[in-house]
Amino acid sequence: MARVLVVGAGLTGAAGAALLRGAARGQVTVWDKARGAGGRMSTTRADRGSADLGAQFVTCESELAGPRLSFYEELLSHGILKPLTAPVEGMVAREGSCNYVAPQGISSVVKYYLEQSGAEVSYEQHVTHLSLRDGRWEVSRKAGPPEEFDVVILTMPVPQILQLQGDIVNKSPEAGPSVVVHTTVTFGSEHLDSDPAEVQQIILSHLQRIVPSLPKPSSIKCQKWRYSQVTRAVPNCPGQMILHTQPLLICGGDGFTRSNFDGCIESAMSLAEAVKPHLQQFQSQAAKPPLDLL
Repeated sequence: MARVLVVGAGLTGAAGAALLRGAARGQVTVWDKARGAGGRMSTTRADRGSADLGAQFVTCESELAGPRLSFYEELLSHGILKPLTAPVEGMVAREGSCNYVAPQGISSVVKYYLEQSGAEVSYEQHVTHLSLRDGRWEVSRKAGPPEEFDVVILTMPVPQILQLQGDIVNKSPEAGPSVVVHTTVTFGSEHLDSDPAEVQQIILSHLQRIVPSLPKPSSIKCQKWRYSQVTRAVPNCPGQMILHTQPLLICGGDGFTRSNFDGCIESAMSLAEAVKPHLQQFQSQAAKPPLDLL
């Protein structure tokens, strides 16, 4: 059975792994360097509440969604998404579009697809090196020995750009509101190596000037946001790029489409379609009788 490694437990990696479930002769493993799933659809949790650090809602334009519409319908039917009813200041509503939020946190979308994939998922697995070894990919990581795979799918952004970005959201009436303060890319770059405590105080001082009536928080978490935001996708790519054919090394993600839910799903679909023929080769090889039986 072919071993398939998906590097990155964000939306593209999770949805791609789910689409490969049941593919011929394929055993899927997902690695992520973080401590949990989500990528730019991450949710942080504390004793008294939670907050979405990246995306706070997703937008579906039915007329443009095409085959991706079924993904929204599935998530809605399972209660992973629900319509956004709260007013958002400054939002420009487009005709025919619908906005959805995730009641259990935006990372629940990614976790749903990981569960559906049936893949073996491991966190804190930082991939450091790929090399060819006897017709397979040997994948090295910071923690643990190297492992060999027949197919490797890379979904993480290549440039690791610091971005502290955000919004103000109210997640749980029982626990009270969570406030997420997003700084600019420039601020994040300038303070990349600064003491987190000092950066936190700068942000809090500025927040106090903007919202002087804000009550004292019960807990604070200052986090470096190291996920890049795509501004210009790789041109002329069908949502993925094959870097090596035999054995297969392929990369995808919204860097090959566009930086939103649809872009990630489109890339996941393209990745799955490109990988499946390679897995079918393993099925054909397994069906051939040994030479000594011919």
